[in-house]
Amino acid sequence: VVASRNVDNIEAEAEKIRAKKQSAIAIPVDVTDAEQVDALVAKTVEAFGALDVMVNNAGRWGRSHQAEDTPLDEWRDLVEQNLTGVFITCMAAGRQMIKQQGGKIINIASMLSFQGGIRVASYTSSKSAIAGLTKLLANEWAAKGINVNAIAPGYFATNNTAALQADEDRNKQILERIPAGRWGDPKDLGGAAVFLASSAA
Repeated sequence: VVASRNVDNIEAEAEKIRAKKQSAIAIPVDVTDAEQVDALVAKTVEAFGALDVMVNNAGRWGRSHQAEDTPLDEWRDLVEQNLTGVFITCMAAGRQMIKQQGGKIINIASMLSFQGGIRVASYTSSKSAIAGLTKLLANEWAAKGINVNAIAPGYFATNNTAALQADEDRNKQILERIPAGRWGDPKDLGGAAVFLASSAA
């Protein structure tokens, strides 16, 4: 199941999966809307019989501000997307997985969950909270057969970081701190997600 607010994008991704002779459906969803998320879980179970793995990768990067200059409306909007949306999705997935007596939830945190960063108070706070939420859910649901983990990527070349990549000075500073000397590629995360989704984890 491919789910996002971006309807055109999810249908294209679902089509790529179908081209590999696998079943796929695209479901539009806003993760900050609990009713839409509940419907996503229900449609998934209707189509496939269960919800075995949920990857929570909806989120965005905020604009850079000194902490004291962060606009509150931007803070609230980003925390709603990056943290509340993940919590809503975890709750819906958790309820289904408790019924099934098992499942895997993989949240996307950030290296800033641990390092703090600079000039991104709303983003760092939301992603730090994801790390804490993941630990709490892992503790609460382990006895119910549900594994809850998080992947904490560094700097990845995505639409979220386009402004950072385009800023010549900031891009240089970032690349100087990355041992591989390059931005991460989203494909770099695939192996970690597959492992965490598997019985090996």
